[in-house]
Amino acid sequence: MVAQKGKDLLLKVDEAGNGGFVTLAGLRTRRIAFNAETVDITDAESAGRWRELLGGAGVQRASLSGSGIFKDAASDAALRQIFFASRVAPFQAVIPDFGTITGPFQVTALEYGGEHNGEVTFEATLESAGALVFAAL
Repeated sequence: MVAQKGKDLLLKVDEAGNGGFVTLAGLRTRRIAFNAETVDITDAESAGRWRELLGGAGVQRASLSGSGIFKDAASDAALRQIFFASRVAPFQAVIPDFGTITGPFQVTALEYGGEHNGEVTFEATLESAGALVFAAL
């Protein structure tokens, strides 16, 4: 992957669950992280006392996060409603020259802030809640 514009990494939500993903408005920063837990199977007979791991056995997860400003009431309301309902909803991350990650996520944090002489900002964190699908671009 060559250098890309940060604004091209998009976080989208399908609030209705009908396959119509809409970009969350006003995101200034976005991030997606993938993690996999390891399962240690090291025992007394492990070669040279080196750790051994059991491939494919750990839990995988992804987290999406973003911060910025809401440019319209609809995107603010959609994210807020999903959070307060503790609902798992379809989200999608579009990563330029890489692909899309689509699947169920739960909004685990929603924070609002603002300076006396500035705009109201928000930060949101989403955690995967099921199998994710990767599609190359």
